Amino acid sequence: MTPGSNIPLSAPRVTVDVAAPVRLDVSGLLLTTDGKVRSDDDFIFYNQPAGPGVTYRSGGGAAPDAITVDTTALPPGIEKIVVTASPDAAGQTFQGVEPTATIRNADDNSVLATFTPPKLGTETALVVVEIYLRGGAWKARAVGQGYANGLAGIATDFGVTVEEPATPAQPVAPPTPTMQPPVTPPAPPMPQAPPPPAPAAAPAPAAATGKINLDKGRVSLQKNQTVSLVKGGRPLLSQVKMGLGWEPAYRGKDIDLDASVIAYGPQRNHIDSCYFGKLSIVGGAIKHSGDNLTGEGGGDDEVIIVDLGRIPQDVSGLVFTVNSFSGQKFTEVAKAYCRLLDAATGEELVRFDLTSAEAQTGVMMAKLIRQFSGEWEMTAMGDFVKARTVRNMVKPAAQAL
Repeated sequence: MTPGSNIPLSAPRVTVDVAAPVRLDVSGLLLTTDGKVRSDDDFIFYNQPAGPGVTYRSGGGAAPDAITVDTTALPPGIEKIVVTASPDAAGQTFQGVEPTATIRNADDNSVLATFTPPKLGTETALVVVEIYLRGGAWKARAVGQGYANGLAGIATDFGVTVEEPATPAQPVAPPTPTMQPPVTPPAPPMPQAPPPPAPAAAPAPAAATGKINLDKGRVSLQKNQTVSLVKGGRPLLSQVKMGLGWEPAYRGKDIDLDASVIAYGPQRNHIDSCYFGKLSIVGGAIKHSGDNLTGEGGGDDEVIIVDLGRIPQDVSGLVFTVNSFSGQKFTEVAKAYCRLLDAATGEELVRFDLTSAEAQTGVMMAKLIRQFSGEWEMTAMGDFVKARTVRNMVKPAAQAL
């Protein structure tokens, strides 16, 4: 699965485990229609391992912790179960840690889906996946939303009472249990994802992860950097153009490169490819300008038009690639770049200049990923592969999502 993608659940009982190279604490929250717990009883974790329809299982360090959801046993009014994870070691972030959530049929242990959140950094807690009710059917959605203030931030955001550091002569609390989070001291609460952020003093989760958007104008990306296609608090869902350009290196011979975009579904499954041989895909929401045989001349050599608002829901990831069908290597190419433009105004929104080259015949330039909150994110890639056609790019591009 990719961020924001969803699948229907084929089993009434599912288990979600979250594995990583380090020990993780995994928990589950039962949420009502307003996105909040009814009481602290709806927070299921290692100190409170069972609730109505939801149970926690410790892996004991040898296996990942897991949350099991029995959708037939959930109380009326519960419409979502959020599965979270945080590193067990105090203060540890997800920097360099790649967690993977596996959703299984709890009765036969068969795998229904997997999800690895992309490019985590200073986050100390993560909303990984959610099991939710929509139109009378239960589904699973990949989320991957990070929090910089730990599990306490997530818990507070969803309405759990987080116990403050002890003070003298505290009155006896009501019988509703309170949670002692695994990270201390708890940080101030953050507004609930997804964006746009409320005008509260605390930053939105996206800001906590250092994510940039289009509010300050044109964004110039370096390799592996990501920009959220949000401007003025609103997702950019209009028509955009991905322009790709290149020049022959050192006044060399003509360079015949082919720009393409590959569309993927929630399971990294290949849906379709748009290239010079197929100029329109997914109902015309993605269109190709046609082939440039030389690379000569100023401006974009090939342009791919993407109508973000018309992309079907079963498309959750787009990877933009450039290939050398004639076999010329990218060491013979100069000034290769990709840039995202507003199709209506021609304004350049995002640019990525390829500053290095390898003796390969294919390169993945950038990817667009639909987030669970609806907006798209663009990540600069610049990853070279041995592939002379878009068909040969399908597998490595899927692995890069």
